[in-house]
Amino acid sequence: MNRKQLDFLMADLRRRYLPYRRHQTDTALGRITAETEDPFKVLISTILSQRTRDEMTDKASHQLFARYPDAKSIANASLSSISHLIKPVGFYRQKAAGIRNVSRILLSEYGGEVPRTFDELLKLPSVGPKTANCVLVYGFGIPRIPVDTHVHRISNRLGIVKTKTPEQTEAALMKGVPEEYWIDLNGLLVRFGQSVCRPIGPKCGECNFRRFCRYYKTVVKRG
Repeated sequence: MNRKQLDFLMADLRRRYLPYRRHQTDTALGRITAETEDPFKVLISTILSQRTRDEMTDKASHQLFARYPDAKSIANASLSSISHLIKPVGFYRQKAAGIRNVSRILLSEYGGEVPRTFDELLKLPSVGPKTANCVLVYGFGIPRIPVDTHVHRISNRLGIVKTKTPEQTEAALMKGVPEEYWIDLNGLLVRFGQSVCRPIGPKCGECNFRRFCRYYKTVVKRG
């Protein structure tokens, strides 16, 4: 994908979805950000969201924070209580132990504050590149590109990148996409992936990117 095509892509996605980006999105992380603008809650919600649907993350996060709203209260809570509150998410017992451990480390090593650099975030247990980037974007408004399944799939379908793993996609996007687009990219592609470029049965007839979409040219038209 060339720069002209990329600019058209971002302009179109912003026109469709910009009212929903970051602080007004209907994704679980977007709602947490809109309600709190709290990096700690973004961090914990992102950990809860791993291998879990948005609606379950949303429910579990709200139940957890209604009882334990900060690092100190989660650090001092029992695992059984945390597990009960976050039961809607997958692997809730492991995540209960993980978020309590993270909370205790934040208290002991960071004064209860969430670090605001990628490398420091990666030092925390249960935090990988996607989680770290989500915290930077949704918690601090720092330009990065969180790569989830939507971003990985759509970036390859459209031809923005040609990669096999989310980690490769993140590196390729940050190398090839101008930084001015980084902070919006995840939220816009997630919305686009939920409504149009779906994993199964993408609505190619509703897409404005068919003329340069790799998937449309190689799979749909030839099929």
